[in-house]
Amino acid sequence: MTRLYTFGNAPGVPGEAHSEAPDWVQANPGRIEKALQRALTLSGGGWFAVDARERIGRTPRAYAVDGHELVLWRTGDGSVRAAPEACPHMGASLACARVRGDNLICPWHGLELGDEPHGRWRPLPTHDDGVLVWVQLSEEAGHAEAPTPAPILAPRPAQFLSGVVRMEAECDPSDILANRLDPWHGAHYHPHSFARLKVLADEPDRLLVRVAYRVLGPLAVEVDATFHCPDPRTIVMTIVGGEGVGSVVETHATPLGPGRCVVLEATLATSERPGFKLALGAGRLLRPLIERRAARLWLEDVAYAERRFRQRARAPVRLRTIRGEAE
Repeated sequence: MTRLYTFGNAPGVPGEAHSEAPDWVQANPGRIEKALQRALTLSGGGWFAVDARERIGRTPRAYAVDGHELVLWRTGDGSVRAAPEACPHMGASLACARVRGDNLICPWHGLELGDEPHGRWRPLPTHDDGVLVWVQLSEEAGHAEAPTPAPILAPRPAQFLSGVVRMEAECDPSDILANRLDPWHGAHYHPHSFARLKVLADEPDRLLVRVAYRVLGPLAVEVDATFHCPDPRTIVMTIVGGEGVGSVVETHATPLGPGRCVVLEATLATSERPGFKLALGAGRLLRPLIERRAARLWLEDVAYAERRFRQRARAPVRLRTIRGEAE
């Protein structure tokens, strides 16, 4: 076994594993399912994460959110607008619209649409949290969650380097959450990124893990991190010990339609080290590195989630016997 060398701030006192049983025993499917069902009972206030804020500009852009085709664009003052993607006149795609002032001009017949309803076409509430853009689906759009004024966000660091990856998956949002509620797979399924991982606490609404992130070869940084779900489509990892305390990774699973969703993961890295101010200044150069590392993990974890979805979709085969013969 290759020896591992850790550096940086240590997580603290040596952590005792929650259980000394093998990981395959600790990763109890029933326990993961119970944690998932608790998360799914939470309210998200009708808010859905759509994309990284910098990917939405003045040019209209089409998105699917929970079976609804939408178009998003920014106004002159930088605020975000969202509305149905189809023109209410004859159904032209407003993703191809010209922008006049803050309004969209339909490419087929020139109908101008903005912040006022036109028949059944009406803009939707949006929220720009500084990292991600969100849209709120109302009860009129067939969504049952009680609305909240803004998305339900976990605490974020005051200063951070951020990176956002967006990846589509052929599964349900619950399969994405289930992947993150199973930390035991980390060092086995992603040995290129995680040198070792052990669960220190397994509580009903929170997991505490100690994980060694590979940096280069045998060099790794070890941290303690919690996992919890603030809403039914999000799971957040927060570093609570070791290097980068306060850093968070938000994993949002937004449904596109039946059996399809998008993984939107925002990494917000922070540090108390004096040199972090220099890193903030180089954020545009460091962002691709953050996103590349996250994307590599999600290429594998999407495969995990998609297989889980396919396994769930397979109805159990039940044989009935008639006079002793299988039917």
